[in-house]
Amino acid sequence: MNSANSAFKAIADPARREILRLLRRGEMTAGELAQHFDMSKPTMSHHFAVLADADLITRRREGQTIWYGLNTTVLQDVLAWMMDLAGDLPPERKP
Repeated sequence: MNSANSAFKAIADPARREILRLLRRGEMTAGELAQHFDMSKPTMSHHFAVLADADLITRRREGQTIWYGLNTTVLQDVLAWMMDLAGDLPPERKP
């Protein structure tokens, strides 16, 4: 479950969750994503790296532009794991 650990660490940060939310619309460039945040380029790059290392986002280079997108396969795996875990809860503890 090492990849899940990386994914949970990645989504623990509110800024990274917001990046994932923004990418639900489709691919965006690093610059387009950065416009939604008040942080330095190195900080944004760090967030992108953490998300990419957890395989939550994809990145592709087109000339000087880097495009980011959601890696829905990993997100689906993490959600399936969480739903399986929630399925083990006793009825009185289920939401």
